[in-house]
Amino acid sequence: MKVLPFPCIRPVPERAAEVAALPYDVFDRAEAAAYVADHPLSFLAIDRPETQFAPDADMYAPEVYARGAELLHERIDEGIYQADPSMSYYLYELTQNGRTQTGVVAICSVDEYDRGIIKKHENTRAEKERDRIEHIRALGCQTGPIFLTYRDEPVLSFILAQVKTGQALYDFTDEEGVRQRVWEVRRPESVEAIREMFARVPCAYIADGHHRTASAMRVAHEMRAAAQEADTYTGKEPFNYFLSVLFPASELTILPYNRVVSDRAGLSVDELIARIHEAGFTVEPSSEPVESTEVGVMGLFTAGSWYRLSFTPELASAVAQAGPVESLDVSVLQDRVLGPILGIGDPREDARISFVGGIRGTAELERRAGADGVAFSLCATTIDQLLAVADADLLMPPKSTWFEPKLRSGLFIHRIAR
Repeated sequence: MKVLPFPCIRPVPERAAEVAALPYDVFDRAEAAAYVADHPLSFLAIDRPETQFAPDADMYAPEVYARGAELLHERIDEGIYQADPSMSYYLYELTQNGRTQTGVVAICSVDEYDRGIIKKHENTRAEKERDRIEHIRALGCQTGPIFLTYRDEPVLSFILAQVKTGQALYDFTDEEGVRQRVWEVRRPESVEAIREMFARVPCAYIADGHHRTASAMRVAHEMRAAAQEADTYTGKEPFNYFLSVLFPASELTILPYNRVVSDRAGLSVDELIARIHEAGFTVEPSSEPVESTEVGVMGLFTAGSWYRLSFTPELASAVAQAGPVESLDVSVLQDRVLGPILGIGDPREDARISFVGGIRGTAELERRAGADGVAFSLCATTIDQLLAVADADLLMPPKSTWFEPKLRSGLFIHRIAR
């Protein structure tokens, strides 16, 4: 793979903790506005520039994106950010609940994504892409790193461990209790060693950030076409690459991505349970919320009560013989319950379904389901399942994986236009 160092725009060390922000899409509009009001220097103000306007303003208006670009330039002029001219890699270490993962911050090739060397496992929605497309166009920068993973390369891991024996550039603990440490890799011999080791890695996988990737690809192709039309294209332009953080697969943690349907599709509780039983599940009442850690086991919450759903032997046998997508618990739930029983034909488009991921637990499922809805808790998809789906050039159902901890935005920015 072509995984390259780049000249990074980044916060000065004493400001890193203050500006680092959770990804733009974990906030709704009101939450983003409230957070920026309390943290005015947070990168979220740039990532979600509608926070600088009245609550009823059109958040997708051109002047909103222009304000994001102005804020970035203001922060650079004020010395909060610096434009580092050196061609560097960065190591980005996150430690949560005693578990550590270390990624390489770099730029990856648009062409390698187009050729399938960088693999995806989810479809994207055009309306979600448009916002980030306009954001990249206005700023002339990629600000949200794509979370990539690769199968472990022991020699590369050894090189990265040696780099981490040096002084960290950033070292702080964020509001979620995640320790964030960053090292800059600038020495030519270290840069070349990392570059050469990634050249031995045959492919990478998008773990998180499919919409950000699709948006970056769209802008890159637009800029490439414009340069070719003007007869100025060289192939070395920054827009031919996209900002990434690459983690070895063995270090990653995937949490469940649960489902909530707003109603029971006209069924009584007894009718719903009977239909689910007919679909191949045993259904047992549970006195406690069901948080599954076992493939083939799910939780069901409706009308104030929890139930434990398990594959019957017949269903388990059928699933064991299914393909890498059809055998996922999220697929079984969709194909046997959400679609035929609750009428969720396309979970990407149906407003009746919502998704609850990560550390938001069963209490959140109960709150969202309320008196009339249905919530399902699922076992987390494994990293091996993700890699198998991507290797087969297949796609998972939407919202199949939730990675923790989330990468912070605002620590690394890749400029693609002047």
